[in-house]
Amino acid sequence: MPATPVPADPAGTRREILRLAVPAFLALVAEPLFLLADSAVVGHLGVAQLAGLGVASSVLLTAAGVFVFLAYGTTSVVARHLGAGSPRDAVAAGLDGLWLSLVLGAAAAVAVAVPAAWWAGRFGAGDAAVEQAATYLRVAALGLPGMLVVLAVTGVLRGLQDTRTPLITSVAGFTGNIALNVLFVYGLGWGIAGSAWGTVLAQTGMAVALVVVVLRAARRLGAPMRPHPYGVLRAAVGGVPLLVRTLALRAATLVTTAVAARYGDDALAAHQVVLTVWSFLAFALDALAIAAQAMTGRSLGAGDVDGARSVAATVARWGVVSGVVTGVVVLAVAPVAGRAFSSDPQVVGAAAGAFVAVAVSQWLSGYVFVVDGVLMGAGDTVWLAVAMVAALVVWAPLVLLLSRSGAALPGGFGHELAGLWVWFGAGFMALRAVGLWWRFRGDGWAVTGARR
Repeated sequence: MPATPVPADPAGTRREILRLAVPAFLALVAEPLFLLADSAVVGHLGVAQLAGLGVASSVLLTAAGVFVFLAYGTTSVVARHLGAGSPRDAVAAGLDGLWLSLVLGAAAAVAVAVPAAWWAGRFGAGDAAVEQAATYLRVAALGLPGMLVVLAVTGVLRGLQDTRTPLITSVAGFTGNIALNVLFVYGLGWGIAGSAWGTVLAQTGMAVALVVVVLRAARRLGAPMRPHPYGVLRAAVGGVPLLVRTLALRAATLVTTAVAARYGDDALAAHQVVLTVWSFLAFALDALAIAAQAMTGRSLGAGDVDGARSVAATVARWGVVSGVVTGVVVLAVAPVAGRAFSSDPQVVGAAAGAFVAVAVSQWLSGYVFVVDGVLMGAGDTVWLAVAMVAALVVWAPLVLLLSRSGAALPGGFGHELAGLWVWFGAGFMALRAVGLWWRFRGDGWAVTGARR
């Protein structure tokens, strides 16, 4: 799967970005549909089953989410080798990440399945919901190795400048998931366990399909397929900074949720609505970031710093423009957007003010997410981890202190929740933006060669 060089002309660069970003965006949108399919099927079983699915899904998404570095880190390493003219080494490095994902997936499966009842009981749900959640977790944990393999192999393919294959696999997996859920839950009467089995089989099938693609490339290029302890260890160590970065970002979202909870149940419910929409908006920006990772890594691997800067400048502009466009859309629907999720006027009103804050700061989020992807593609992961933790350490204590005992954050408007989102957008995201801009304008990230 050798890739062509990064186009030297701006129009060619833009076409290449779109070629990678559009399938990546569609694949990112397809992923949440797994959960939607489960919810649609399980929801007809009863309230306890649906509540249990909500609890179990939170555990599983967290267990898989902390290992997202398997995709991000692998993309950079593989792209650099590809740019350096060594597709064999690119695939070999990707296989190291694959073997690591199997090890981590097996460990995560045991850590979730064995104490499934304990995990289910951590959310304060009723006994019936806890029992359903534990049932789902014991089965669904078997799919964690497949989920992590999908992450790792998707990273390999992105590094090889192929975002189309993961898209096709995601669509096939989503379709299979729906069919299996209906068969197992309704046809065989397995209840919530049937939904879990459907997801396990779909995730595992996706993993097998993607692994076959990579193994064929390895065979064609003569890359070694057996595990190399040093390579697997190197992949694990290389992923630590991205793990730290991911945990710091999750901590920031947990802080916002903790503060929202201080303002009452209505505010907390509205916050969940706004956070869901904000996370969805990030998919479009993540697609640009994925294209930036793949193209930046390839350019730096080829020693083409100017090409990497050209890609970086283009996607940074696109990130800001995308943020402005989505911000305008959010601003237009802010007064009524909450009604799609709740009929409670208090929830809708609280969400409206928070959506305005999201809309105003969306251009900043566009810059942050995309430049973050550029630096990931450059393999500048240690700096990204340090910068993310620094932003969290500065922002979180201040927000928690100012919002103590449910006090409204200064600078807010309309509702306490709006103030919280102003501080998240103009505070935490602004701190990240300043740090990324400072790093981006220098040369420390633009290190050439096959490995960072």
